[in-house]
Amino acid sequence: MYKSLFFIPALLAATVLLSPDRGARQPAATSAIVTDTTDSGITAEKLYEEFKNPWGMTWLPDGRMLVTERSGEILVFRNDKFTGEKLTGVPEVLSKGQGGLMDIQLHPDHQKNGWIYISYAKPVGDSATTAIARFRLKGNQVTELKGLFVAQPALKANIHFGSRIVFDKNKFMYFSVGERGTQPKVWELDNDHGKIHRLYDDGRVPKDNPHSDQPGARPSIWTIGHRNPQGMVYDAATDRIWAVEHGPKGGDELNLVQKGKNYGWPKTSYGTNYNGSVLTENKELPGVENPVRYWVPSIGPCGMMLVTSNRYPGWKGNLLIGALAHRHIARVELNGTQYVSEEKVLQDIGRVRQVAQSPDGYIYAITEGPGQLVKLIPRQQ
Repeated sequence: MYKSLFFIPALLAATVLLSPDRGARQPAATSAIVTDTTDSGITAEKLYEEFKNPWGMTWLPDGRMLVTERSGEILVFRNDKFTGEKLTGVPEVLSKGQGGLMDIQLHPDHQKNGWIYISYAKPVGDSATTAIARFRLKGNQVTELKGLFVAQPALKANIHFGSRIVFDKNKFMYFSVGERGTQPKVWELDNDHGKIHRLYDDGRVPKDNPHSDQPGARPSIWTIGHRNPQGMVYDAATDRIWAVEHGPKGGDELNLVQKGKNYGWPKTSYGTNYNGSVLTENKELPGVENPVRYWVPSIGPCGMMLVTSNRYPGWKGNLLIGALAHRHIARVELNGTQYVSEEKVLQDIGRVRQVAQSPDGYIYAITEGPGQLVKLIPRQQ
C-alpha cells in the first residue's frame, strides 16, 4: 500500500541543482545582525559571514564547534565565534564541481573514544569517489586518520557525491553515496553509487546487511534507487532514519530509510529532465518505496535535523531541512511516518547547506551565497 504523496507549488530555475554549488566570501560582521521572520517568531543571529561553501558541522565535548568547507578545510569555532584556527592533517580532497570535504559527525561514544567521522570526495587518479574516514584530534591536529570506505568504482563525474553520516542506537554507521550521474546502475548491486550504506563504526560489514552474502553484490549496501541524498537524520525515539535527496527538475524527496528497500530512481520520479522532457512515465512501481513527501519544483533539500530541544515551542519532533534552491529552512511536521504540514522558516536567508542542534539545545544553520553561520533564536528565552 502506497504512502500518501504531497505536492508543493513553487518557482525554481532548473539549472540551480545542476550547476556546481557556489558561495561567495562576505565581509566579516562587526556585530551580530538579527533577521526577523514573522511566521515562526524565530530570529537569526548572524555569527560569521566568511564561509565559501560550508557543508557540515558538529560540536566537541570541550565546547569547540567544527565546520567543514568543501575546499578541504575544517574551521574551529568557540563561543559562537571563529577562533581563526583550522584543523591540520585533513586528508586530500577533490574540490571540484560538487565534490570536496562534506559531512562531519562524532561517534556516539566520542567522549570515550574520541572518534570523528568525515565524508569527502577522494581523488583516485583522474577520477574521484565518495569516501568515509575517521580520526582523533590532538589539539587541532588530526591524528590516527583511517579510511573506512571508498565507493566503487571511481568515476570522472563531478556531481552527486552524497553524502551524510548518521549512527543508530546500536552504533551502526549509515551514509549516503550519490549516483554520480550513472542513473540505471543505481538498481544494480555491483556498484556503490545511488545507495545508502551501513557499516560498523570501524568499517567492518555487518553480516545482516541485506546483500552481504550475495555473490557480486557490494556488501555494505542498505538501500538502493537514490539520486543524491544530501540530508539524513536518525530518530532515536522511534529508531527511524530519514533522508532527503535531490530530484532532477522537480521530484525532491523525503524518504523513510528501511532495510533493503528500493527508492526508485531513475525508473520512478515526480520530476522531469532539466530540458523539460519526460524522464519516466512512472511515479509508482511495484516494489518501489514512494516518498513520504516530495517537492515540485525542487527546493534543493540538503542537510536536515530532528528537533529534540525544548527551546522552540511547537517544534519538538519536527524535521528541519535546508533548502538550497529556495533559500530557506523547511520545517516539516510528521505524524508517525506520515507528512502533516510544512512551514518556510527564514526565507531568503541563503542557500541553507546544513542545520544542526547544539548540545545546549540551540539550532544553527550554515549557508552559502552568503556564506554564513546563523543561530536560531526563539521569540521567548
